[in-house]
Amino acid sequence: MAGRQPASTARARGSITTLPSGTIRVRVYAGIDPVSGRRHYLTELVQPGKKAQREAEAVRARLLAQVEERRNPRTNATVDELVRRHLDQFAGAPNTLQMYRGHVKNHISPLLGRINIGRLDPEILDSFYAELRRCRVHCSGSGLVDHWTRRDHECDDRCRPHRCKPLSATTIRHIHFILSGAYKRAVRWRWVAVNPLAQAEPPPAPKSNPRPPSAEQAAQLLNKAWDDPDWGALIWTAMTTGARRGELCAVRWTWLNFEEGRETLWLQSGIRKSDDGWVEGDLKTHQQRRIALDAETVAVLTDLRGRAMKRAAMLGIELAPDAFVFSTAADGATFPTPDSVTQRYDRMAKKLGIVTTFHKLRHYSATELIVGGVDPRTVAGRLGHGDGGTTTLKTYTAWVSEADQRAAAGLGARMPERPTRAEEKRRAVRPSVHPYEHLADEIVAKVSAEEYATGNVLLPAERIAERA
Repeated sequence: MAGRQPASTARARGSITTLPSGTIRVRVYAGIDPVSGRRHYLTELVQPGKKAQREAEAVRARLLAQVEERRNPRTNATVDELVRRHLDQFAGAPNTLQMYRGHVKNHISPLLGRINIGRLDPEILDSFYAELRRCRVHCSGSGLVDHWTRRDHECDDRCRPHRCKPLSATTIRHIHFILSGAYKRAVRWRWVAVNPLAQAEPPPAPKSNPRPPSAEQAAQLLNKAWDDPDWGALIWTAMTTGARRGELCAVRWTWLNFEEGRETLWLQSGIRKSDDGWVEGDLKTHQQRRIALDAETVAVLTDLRGRAMKRAAMLGIELAPDAFVFSTAADGATFPTPDSVTQRYDRMAKKLGIVTTFHKLRHYSATELIVGGVDPRTVAGRLGHGDGGTTTLKTYTAWVSEADQRAAAGLGARMPERPTRAEEKRRAVRPSVHPYEHLADEIVAKVSAEEYATGNVLLPAERIAERA
């Protein structure tokens, strides 16, 4: 009992314990875990051997130094716990948060969730990204079937043997951003000393390649949509404003200004999916914007309002002043869901044999504006890009280049007529004035008359100086 040290002293120095297998466990007290509230220990195992005891002493000294210098992980929290805490404080768009939670559920938790946050390193991350590039469902490689539906069913020829498909580079980068943001918080909270994501190598960002429908395809889509004038009005407005589908679904009549000279659409919110279904919320960039409307779009929307008011009157109800513009309800009280808009558009495009999506109408609007000579900053404002045109320039580089070529051609056409060769030759002849100019004319004339042959010595420098 006399040689026994106080518990606090023993904790401060750490412990070295030999296990029955011969392995040595080194354990150092590192304070109270801020997540669990329990005592937090740094633990490492040293394999048995002749120098095991010496190695254990070195490990303990290293761990004690980390604790002393506050370079040690302060918690035994797992990656799952860190990411969950990070997303609980996420301040981005609701749609982005929902997407991130899906990535955590499908990819981060199954592969990294149980790892202690202090043990995640670049080697583990490289293996993680390699797995994401191998198979998006993280299969074991044997006996799996890709079913055509998740509901209970009898398998038929639509259910086929599993084929591994990688996640896209964009999705892998999203997953990297989730982990990077979480570890930045962990460093700031002093849960860990370094951010391992700083040394990780996610795939490079894919080059944007928008494929808007051609003018001919746009005409086909619009003509087909006009079989239902209300549906045609939605497609027309999407083409002319470049608004996102969720933004269009949320448009109310009170947001439209048809006053002559001030025709605008004021986008104030969007329809997004939440855990409770489709709801009305902030725009993607959290910033409202106004879009100027052309006369034809004003006419299309005016006709749409007239039809909506007429239908409501036939049913003995009134159209609410703040009714949704593209609502399928007689009173305009409910908004159309973005998924229903996408599905209807996909069916229409498929019937026409056109491979496209509803989102590409946004690309169509942007490219037509840029090719028409509108500057990228103005286009960015209409599209709702919040970086002053940087995204617009990156996404629509090819069309900006085409517009630049047209601008160059237009500038060339407006330039004054250039001089003719005769005028250029006349302007090049100038009478000699100074003595050295007369001397130069004399030498040029004699060379032209072949009075001087190759190798002849011209006037000595002294005579040239005298003449000049």
